[in-house]
Amino acid sequence: MGLGSNKMNARGGGVACPYLPFNAKNPGICGTKAKPMLAKRHFRDHFPPVEIPLRRESQKFSESHPTMAEITEKDLPPNMRPLWLKALSAVQMSNLDYAVSLLQAVLKDAPAFLEGRKILRKCEIQLTGGAGGKKKGLFGMSSGGMGSMKLASQAKKDPEATLPLIEKELEKDPLSDQYNDLLFDTAHKMGLLDTAAFALETIRKHNPENVKLLHKLAEHYLSREMPTKAAEVYNDIIKHAPTDSSAIKGAKDSSARASMQKQRWDENTSMRDLMRDAEANEELEKAGRTGLTREQLEARRDKVIGKYNADPNNLATSKELGGIYEQLEDWANANTFYNWSHSLSNGDIALATRSALMHDRALEAELVALEAGVAADPENAELKSQLKERRGVRLAEQVDEAKKRVDQNPTDPQLRFELGNALYKSGDHTAAIPHLQQATRNPHIRTKVLLLLGRTFRAKGMFDLAIKQLSDALADLHAMDGTKKEVLYEKGLIHHDMGNEDAALGSFKQIYEVDYGYRDVAQRVESSYSNG
Repeated sequence: MGLGSNKMNARGGGVACPYLPFNAKNPGICGTKAKPMLAKRHFRDHFPPVEIPLRRESQKFSESHPTMAEITEKDLPPNMRPLWLKALSAVQMSNLDYAVSLLQAVLKDAPAFLEGRKILRKCEIQLTGGAGGKKKGLFGMSSGGMGSMKLASQAKKDPEATLPLIEKELEKDPLSDQYNDLLFDTAHKMGLLDTAAFALETIRKHNPENVKLLHKLAEHYLSREMPTKAAEVYNDIIKHAPTDSSAIKGAKDSSARASMQKQRWDENTSMRDLMRDAEANEELEKAGRTGLTREQLEARRDKVIGKYNADPNNLATSKELGGIYEQLEDWANANTFYNWSHSLSNGDIALATRSALMHDRALEAELVALEAGVAADPENAELKSQLKERRGVRLAEQVDEAKKRVDQNPTDPQLRFELGNALYKSGDHTAAIPHLQQATRNPHIRTKVLLLLGRTFRAKGMFDLAIKQLSDALADLHAMDGTKKEVLYEKGLIHHDMGNEDAALGSFKQIYEVDYGYRDVAQRVESSYSNG
């Protein structure tokens, strides 16, 4: 494949080597003629990049509990990458129950994968609304789970085996002080110090009144020579406990240590001067790339472009370039280089999935830009026409892509759900029904599927069948979380369409009793009293 080729099939097939003429003013353009789609800068990924991993404290751990280091997505075992990408896809589809089950499986085999744990926690908090789904009994026991005391005892003997059990408890109550504290202790025993900090940062964000655990977090940061973070935690404690003398003293001492630390850094010409071990310095640079500023990323991109032009068939360089463009949110170029990497890798499924994801984001970014243009100029008929046409093309592409995935794996209920969803959005409700019915076989997505089936039958005017699907979905839902509210609201709308106002009001009242601000339920419920 020659350097001068600039044609590329974004979905595979005859993939040509992307040509990158180096240009300091515009070094990111693929080829001399092709004009890549660029996302607007306000367009953001659903889950932003993870912060730079925290530095490790110097501490001796027991030989009986060997330590491990946190890993990034690039370090995941090859057999875990497809599962991880499938979890990301489930998150983007708002299929959070399924995403949680996939992420739990990933973390069981890769407990040091902090980014996965962070996304898992976000999904759990959204599903539970921040509240536990089950009542607790004596000694911290939850119905159907292990007690925290028993887990703490087990963690002392085998922390790695206990970690998944703790996560199962956090799945029920992701903001539990008790189990997040236990996660801290267990991760600490394993040497996963960033994971330990994340456990208590969850409490700091959602339950800052627990000053005991915040003190523990501040001490953790101090032991790792991170006084600036410790000072921030102590200041949070003071906001909720103004008379806490230990926090007041800790804040002052930490601020002083941070100032001294900064002065020591400023006295050196660069970070490299402080690193006598060249290998340690290189590892630190690698770990920090995901936290680079935009200017640093662009400088890194320019350097890698030079390496790429020297050897376009180097898989590592092509993958790195795709990753840099992804961080820059240049979805079109990210798709180009992930796709090229896929062709170099002899069919790496993870790279194919990544390429498809970048392709989707590029198209979504184009739609966002068009929608913003129409919002800014609502009288512009040309823009409106372009937006309508692009939406139609996008829906057709989504249906075609989903059909291809189902053809490749016709027994996967998740793929059937995605195809049914694409057909529903395109307006082909009749074709969507059989795929959604097959998707109900997967218990992890059953509720979402039944909700969409209900909407599909409603769109066809088959109200009795729509009510049946939503009633089946409600039978599987117990806690009044976001999903149950959505199902109840949809059921109320269908009863209203049928002219059954009493049944509609009954659905809306269930939501009103727990969430006054949900959509327009307050207006619907209160108006029924004034009209009566």
